[in-house]
Amino acid sequence: MSPRGPARLAAWAELLRLPALFTVPGDVLAGTAAGGAPAGPRTLLAIGSSVCLYEAGMALNDWADQDEDAAERPHRPLPSGRIRPSAALTAACALTAAGLALAARAGRPALTVAAPLAATVWAYDLGLKRTPAGAPAMALARGLDLLLGAAATGGRVRTALPSAALLGSHTLAVTAVSREETRGGSSRAPLAALATTGLLTALLTRHRPTRLPAGRGVAATPGRPGPGRPRPSAAEALTAALGAGYALTAGRPYLHAALNPSPPLTQRAVGGGIRATIPLQALLAARAGGPARALLVAALAPLGRATAKKVSIT
Repeated sequence: MSPRGPARLAAWAELLRLPALFTVPGDVLAGTAAGGAPAGPRTLLAIGSSVCLYEAGMALNDWADQDEDAAERPHRPLPSGRIRPSAALTAACALTAAGLALAARAGRPALTVAAPLAATVWAYDLGLKRTPAGAPAMALARGLDLLLGAAATGGRVRTALPSAALLGSHTLAVTAVSREETRGGSSRAPLAALATTGLLTALLTRHRPTRLPAGRGVAATPGRPGPGRPRPSAAEALTAALGAGYALTAGRPYLHAALNPSPPLTQRAVGGGIRATIPLQALLAARAGGPARALLVAALAPLGRATAKKVSIT
């Protein structure tokens, strides 16, 4: 018998991985910054589309994995009987339709990105995740989600491609680690994810060279700001802080899982990688010249942590 009231709501929150939902709006906001367009009403439509498609993937994932979960994760909503499989599939279909409808309201360019995004989500859940193409498909979905933000707001999608590739690289690493979360018997995936985190941090926190006016030489006293040693700007400080937050959030659990491969530590590494998506999105937005959007994205992190204490995502 299915639960009712608060218990039923809790089951749906678990099925839809509610804490992970806070990692979704940052895709769109980072995409608007990377595309060079200001946020506006279409940004909200794109965020709504992104959220719906993400949650459709969560519901469809558990529907497709119900037999496997019955053996390995019997506590999840479907194998435990708290949600009927037919209800999960219906939710996946309805959320997909809603996501595409919201993208259409945001404009044809947004729908052009949202349609392959939805197709990638369904292809991943219904078969690709059990093949070598699974992790790249998940990375592609995240990259398309970022491009959705650029497309919906009239930004330059082509200029947002590097940011999409960097976000996709992070997602590829997290997905590779997640494949070991029930076995936890190898350190290769966590080590590769740790290396990816270090590389992304280095690339995104590297300061761009500052050009000095013609005729200005380096005449500063060592250790003090001067013409040749400019004081770090607020944007550089923000970038450094977000980079440190990203590296610590993802790197520490990856290192623990690599040093002592086990299901619990591997699951923590997956959770850390998912949570690190938020500071990475904020870092991408800040790097693209959107400090306000970066701070808005970063503010989602404590909300996700607070929700994770109440709702399981494993």
